Amino acid sequence: LVNQVVSHLLQAIRSKDGGFSSIERQSSGSYYERVKITEPNEFDIMLVMPVSRLQLDQSDDTGAYYYLAFKRTPKEKCLLKFLDEDGKLSAFKMLQALREIIKQEVKTIKNVEVTVTRKKAGSPAITLQIKNPPSEISVDIILTLEVQQSWPPSTQEGLKIEQWLGTKVRREFRFRSIYLVAKQNKREKVLRGNTWRLSFSHIEKAMMNNHGNSKTCCESDGPKCCRKGCLKLLKYLLEQLKMKYPKELEKFCSYHVKTAFFHSCVMWPNDTDWHLGDLDHCFQKCLGYFVDCLKKSELPHFFIPQYNLLSLEDRASNHFLSRQISHQLNNRFPIFQE
Repeated sequence: LVNQVVSHLLQAIRSKDGGFSSIERQSSGSYYERVKITEPNEFDIMLVMPVSRLQLDQSDDTGAYYYLAFKRTPKEKCLLKFLDEDGKLSAFKMLQALREIIKQEVKTIKNVEVTVTRKKAGSPAITLQIKNPPSEISVDIILTLEVQQSWPPSTQEGLKIEQWLGTKVRREFRFRSIYLVAKQNKREKVLRGNTWRLSFSHIEKAMMNNHGNSKTCCESDGPKCCRKGCLKLLKYLLEQLKMKYPKELEKFCSYHVKTAFFHSCVMWPNDTDWHLGDLDHCFQKCLGYFVDCLKKSELPHFFIPQYNLLSLEDRASNHFLSRQISHQLNNRFPIFQE
């Protein structure tokens, strides 16, 4: 159902002269990394647009958010209409144009009821609701620019996977394109909608799907490990706690536990550290690490180490989550029984 709707939209977006003719679809997120938990009712689809060289200027000290400008007149002339008055590529303008096309187009989809949900401030996604009685499916469409140039300096010390996946794999990853998503930087004083955030979902997907220290880990005839099982449990625990304490934990999302999980893979790089039969033990090790991060309010972004995903101003909610997790750890996870 999702594929049918997305293919229809993709065809329409390309044929309109909105400047999106070169857009390609790429699937990202948990469903496609095969670590989705509970129902497959949420999908992330990246609409990727190749762009020739860009000038990236950091918009703050996180090293994750950038202003984009063209170094010279781009091959993609149609993009010039998305520049703001300072000559920066406006994420806001591009998202709005894409959103308009999609809003018009969903009306023409036969035999499925699709609506575009109201815009959430600062969100990089255009969210579709697909009626699929008796339930609903939500699809996040994320506008992504793909630039073939070297990764910015803030990523230099990140992706510390040498011991885990090897130096060669790290080098190969760093040769891949940069992805930028139209994400508003909330720390900006004035929200003008012209910041873009680096995205590494293509690399994360590659790490998840090729996660072993040995090349045969989890292949059909190779030894099985519990890495994905761990990540699923971490996500499930956070999801259950968020349902129980929506207000206190609204700041947290699955990306926090995914990042803690990647750091754990680096701390315990060998496949023997993740025997399939040791799931409970490995899960508790990962959780222990995550709790330490919460207590210190410090979880470095896996690719941009200077960017702390747990800010000190959220110390209260970080401590709240660490207490909740510790309670679960010490009482054999009552929340899994509920």
